[in-house]
Amino acid sequence: MDQTFEKRKKVIYDFICDDLYVPMKIKEIAVVLQIPREQRDDLKEVLDTLVEEGKISLSKRGKYSKGHAVHLKGTFQANVRGYGFVHPEDEGEDVFIPEENINGAFQGDEVEFVIVGKTGGRRREGKVVKILSHNITRIVGLYEQSRNFGFVRPDDQRYLRDIYIPAGKENGAMTGHKVVVELTSYGGEHSKPEGKIAEIIGHVNDPGTDILSIVMDRRIPTEFLEKVLNQAVRVGKEVSEADRAGRLDLRDWQMVTIDGEDAKDLDDAVSVNREGDNYRLGVHIADVANYVQENSALDREALNRGTSVYLADRVIPMLPHKLSNGICSLNAGEDRLALSCIMTVSPSGAVVDHQIAETVIRVDRRMSYTGVAKMLDEDSDALRENEEFIPMIQMMKELSDIIRENRGRRGSIDFDFPETKVILDEKGRPTDIKPYERNDATKIIEDFMLLANETVAEEYYWRELPFLYRTHEPPEEEKIRQLSTFINNFGYHIHVHGEVRPKEIQKLLGRVDGTPEEAMISRLALRSMKRARYTPENTGHFGLAARYYTHFTSPIRRYPDLQIHRIIKEDLRGRLNEGRIEHYEKILPEVAAQCSDRERTADEAEREVIKMKKAEYMQQHIGEEYEGVISGVTKWGIYVELPDTVEGLLHVSDMRDDHYEFSEQNYEMVGAHTGRTYKLGQKIRVRVADADKLQRTVSFVTADDPDDN
Repeated sequence: MDQTFEKRKKVIYDFICDDLYVPMKIKEIAVVLQIPREQRDDLKEVLDTLVEEGKISLSKRGKYSKGHAVHLKGTFQANVRGYGFVHPEDEGEDVFIPEENINGAFQGDEVEFVIVGKTGGRRREGKVVKILSHNITRIVGLYEQSRNFGFVRPDDQRYLRDIYIPAGKENGAMTGHKVVVELTSYGGEHSKPEGKIAEIIGHVNDPGTDILSIVMDRRIPTEFLEKVLNQAVRVGKEVSEADRAGRLDLRDWQMVTIDGEDAKDLDDAVSVNREGDNYRLGVHIADVANYVQENSALDREALNRGTSVYLADRVIPMLPHKLSNGICSLNAGEDRLALSCIMTVSPSGAVVDHQIAETVIRVDRRMSYTGVAKMLDEDSDALRENEEFIPMIQMMKELSDIIRENRGRRGSIDFDFPETKVILDEKGRPTDIKPYERNDATKIIEDFMLLANETVAEEYYWRELPFLYRTHEPPEEEKIRQLSTFINNFGYHIHVHGEVRPKEIQKLLGRVDGTPEEAMISRLALRSMKRARYTPENTGHFGLAARYYTHFTSPIRRYPDLQIHRIIKEDLRGRLNEGRIEHYEKILPEVAAQCSDRERTADEAEREVIKMKKAEYMQQHIGEEYEGVISGVTKWGIYVELPDTVEGLLHVSDMRDDHYEFSEQNYEMVGAHTGRTYKLGQKIRVRVADADKLQRTVSFVTADDPDDN
């Protein structure tokens, strides 16, 4: 850099660092230093450089201050609208990065950034000052061939530019192929990213290519290495006498598994009986840790995956099927090893005593949610087929009601709204969208698993041993304020000043129960919550209003459960010596971060598949009219949700009866001439104008808008 510029920097820096200096805007600095108007661009360049170097700071009001801006590190997440966010290393709240402050950062980059102020919503606002590393090296997209070169349109719209593919780097790809492109250059202000085709997934119209593209874009492994499969094969197929030694034998206890009809990995069994006025509830979990040894090839692969992934047309398991559907599955009539949490529950729902033990069990019957629900509804066929289990099933329902009521009294939030299930035909095309079944049987299992998770978490919290917890922080006040604005349109109210309590959300859900708007308000209330995550520290679970919570009940499909099973088993066997405690204290922060990250990736993949299949489904319904509810209002238009949970955008440019402007304060769109308003929660009749499967979007126009044709 030239010496003149460096001299200017020193003069300006010394001026701002003077003890008599007070924060000023650029015009004020120019006046005080008598800098001519025509040189103010030079002054701004100097000030911007000093801010980027962290030598001075710039406030939201545009004032420059002395003192070093603190340089922070984090991961940059781009947004399709040009701005982005940085997720800080310290796991604090995400920092908003406006488009002009991105400084060339690419989706997934590790960056250095500074805080420059706060947005109108009081979220921290920052500026990227340095790109530390590029984490994304491969991107999935649609290949298109031009005459002398090719390019890839990324599936993930957060990659804002196409990727240039030089001649000879297409690796056999042709127009219409979904591909994996390996980046060789990330581009710059005036150049596109560049890459070469690393893999052809399939043609865009081939069955299964669409979902596989999402899986590969999220870098979710689909195949197991040979050494991992070999280890799974070597695991025994039956429980031996040596395996049973030293375990609590519960094979004479009546117990059942209750799962969906198509479930293959049965990792939890339940038993209930009476002990005087109390209930004895047993939650028996497959002892996967007995077969997956720490740091083995199986274990390393399970940690890498973190979780099983459940998509519309497939399940990508955390462990090979040889284990998850074999010796680790609690199949009826077969001896199995388990880790059991046996709780004595009072008539008021309090756990007054408990035992955690390594056990050997034998499930008496495999039951389904549908079958148990029929028994509880006194279906004659179901009762006749399961006569010997009727007393226990009725007792389970009785205990479940008590546990749920007890949890409700303390303020636990029950988001009882239908999750979406997309029905596909044999070619992977969507034929219907319907809610997942949730009945009394699913609630029984949910209640029992939650109670076991809380009981185990509380035990190990007070034992002060290293452990993994499932924690959930209170929501941001701004998110609750937005929710409050929305529900006001329906005549509901929620307290928004200060820290919101779970009871407030619970009361709201109670008031909307059974109303037409229940599903939408429940979903928006859920969106206003923070993500739950795994942490070595116990900070409680806001949504469950629980002081102690962990994940104990699914070691086949969640690595955190497998990890804590190891700790529990070592503790039960008296092997948690100082060295092992130190070992777990060292590895658990990394395990927690990895599991939280892989869970987030799985959730994103599941969500993107559903969005894509919904858009594909709506392609069959273009031109049809629906009554929906306004679920979002932004400056670019209004989002409308249909009764089947499909959500689409009515763009402001397609609202042709007036010129509409967005009122940020009231979250509404207002017509400049007619005064007509569109508010959150308002019913609206729309027509499907377009649906784009690749972009996973649905577009609406108002039903009274004339056809363009």
